[in-house]
Amino acid sequence: MSTPVIFIHGLWLHGSSWQPWIELFTANGYPASAPGWPGDGETVEATRANPDALAGHGIDDVVAHYAAIIEGLPAKPILVGHSFGGMIAQKLLGLDLGAAAIAIDAAQIKGVLPLPLSALRAGFPVLGNPANKSKAVSLTVEQFRYAFGNAIPEEESRALFDRWSIPAPGRPLFEAAAANFNPHSPAKVDTANESRGPLLLIAGGRDHTVPEAVVRATLKQYRHSHAVTDIIDFPHKAHSLTIDSGWREVAETSLTWLKEQHL
Repeated sequence: MSTPVIFIHGLWLHGSSWQPWIELFTANGYPASAPGWPGDGETVEATRANPDALAGHGIDDVVAHYAAIIEGLPAKPILVGHSFGGMIAQKLLGLDLGAAAIAIDAAQIKGVLPLPLSALRAGFPVLGNPANKSKAVSLTVEQFRYAFGNAIPEEESRALFDRWSIPAPGRPLFEAAAANFNPHSPAKVDTANESRGPLLLIAGGRDHTVPEAVVRATLKQYRHSHAVTDIIDFPHKAHSLTIDSGWREVAETSLTWLKEQHL
């Protein structure tokens, strides 16, 4: 029986942005899907039309949502997450709900200390107003360019914004920002789990939103577990690496790693 793959999007991107990955993974024998977060509409347009459905959902809500989806699968899935989806994938893996996880430019988990200025600037459209914790917030074209599309041509960044961007709940960003001050933070991951499946962390060297320093600090959080934890760096890629014209290199690298893990 083939191992299913669940793709988990992060903030400001719709789950349908994973479609090229779904097609590639399916062609390689993995039954794949990309269910949205709680409150996501079926399409980008439907989600934009009803941002209130997204508002207020936090990290624990999203984890519970995907855990319920996994419960209905015939086998533990491979979890592939981008940005906050990468954090969710790590949490699910730590709970032994995944066969493996690939966390791409994953939002920082509890215990990760580096907070580069570029990450603060990328998160400012939400974190700059405490009232946004209970709201859904959209990015402007310029904010998307800084947070996602800084390593690609401006025209491509605009096209990706027009095609895939959606409002995002503010709560997860506030929860992550306060993680190291909250002993019961929902951003906490069981990094010491010895029985979990293998984990691959992927970093983009030009990422403003989740800089490489954050990903490497995340790797250090797993030092007390002997379970497989690998890291791969794409020096010239930024936060758009799962959706821009270079997505296939990242996806094929992920497939190669999975085969190396005999998955």
